[in-house]
Amino acid sequence: MSNHPETIFDKILAGEIPCHRVYEDDQVLAFLDIGPLSSGHTLVIPKERKAQLDQLSDDAAAAIGRVMPRLCRAVMKATGATAYNVLQNNGASAHQAVMHVHFHIIPRLGPDGLGIRWNPSSLNGDDAADLVRAITEALAQDG
Repeated sequence: MSNHPETIFDKILAGEIPCHRVYEDDQVLAFLDIGPLSSGHTLVIPKERKAQLDQLSDDAAAAIGRVMPRLCRAVMKATGATAYNVLQNNGASAHQAVMHVHFHIIPRLGPDGLGIRWNPSSLNGDDAADLVRAITEALAQDG
């Protein structure tokens, strides 16, 4: 379990709140978003109760990774979409509203879907080298 407050997803997993279930196995549940950005907007959640992606166990993350491609294909086929976004936010400042790991599969249907504002900067060589070193060291300590 996790030490964060109970969420609506916990209630869905416990069967206390109904959902429009499209997929379920021992580790993953997928259901239609009740506030969709487009028709077919689907949420994919691990049954492991963690707030952010970096907190998930390797097994829970792998379970999501195994089903995401199949769910994306099914959503595209069912909606007729030829493009889609997969969105996953971590933390309130990153626009996470429900503090339980979840992925959005959002079909692009004409103007409907996810709007994105992208403000790229540039990466200089010295900063890149420092970041590569810091990230690889963190990976070695985690491993």
